[in-house]
Amino acid sequence: MKKIFILTALVLFVLSLKSQEKEIYSKMNFIRGTDTLRYRLLYPLNYNPKKKYPVVLFLHGAGERGSDNEIQLTHGSKLFTDSLNRAKYPAFVIFPQCPVNEFWARVSFDRNKQPVQLEFASNEPMTRPLTMVSALMDSFATSGKVDKKKIYIGGLSMGGMGTFDMLWRKPGFFAAAFPICGGGDSTKPAIYGKKFPIWVFHGADDPVVNVNHSRRMVAALEAAKAKVKYTEYPGVKHDSWNNAFAEPELMSWLFSQHK
Repeated sequence: MKKIFILTALVLFVLSLKSQEKEIYSKMNFIRGTDTLRYRLLYPLNYNPKKKYPVVLFLHGAGERGSDNEIQLTHGSKLFTDSLNRAKYPAFVIFPQCPVNEFWARVSFDRNKQPVQLEFASNEPMTRPLTMVSALMDSFATSGKVDKKKIYIGGLSMGGMGTFDMLWRKPGFFAAAFPICGGGDSTKPAIYGKKFPIWVFHGADDPVVNVNHSRRMVAALEAAKAKVKYTEYPGVKHDSWNNAFAEPELMSWLFSQHK
């Protein structure tokens, strides 16, 4: 019984820590017309309203869509709440949530083919969720709180696709990007790629988003003279974000970039 009690106490303690960690991110709503975008916002450690800070926008994957304004913190949020990272890289961090059955990027899927076939409809306007994110970022950038030379974007899977989509639709807005296991329209890096710092990640054995999507984007970025880094993980499947978040140089690389 004593062992069961100790185990139960440990489980409750861990759950409490996870809950506290999520609550570090404030629950926010961005309203534009009749639309509402739910998002979580992490303030810089020891926030000083007289200072201007970098901003990191992170776009989650398809599995974290919803309306609870919580599940989007599942992957990546710990990277920015790490005590060392918060102290060394004070910044605003934004985790918006995409509604169920909607997407960040204009992309269609053919799940009857393996690997899953993706087609990017770049001739169409931004999706409703990404339009809201774009408006939120515009509002944030003009708030007087932000270092406009240090606005960053990253995302995983569906969010990696949203990252690539946002980059060409808002050229010159971001200072650097880190898309993970995503993909995009390989004709678009010509719009924003020249001298643009971007670090792309993908698992070589990804059965969900084929690694060739990142390889094509990297080739297009190189052709556009981007400052591109590419890390491909042999034997890793779709969860390559775990490897990316563990990269010891990711945070230092990201926050060293500026326009």
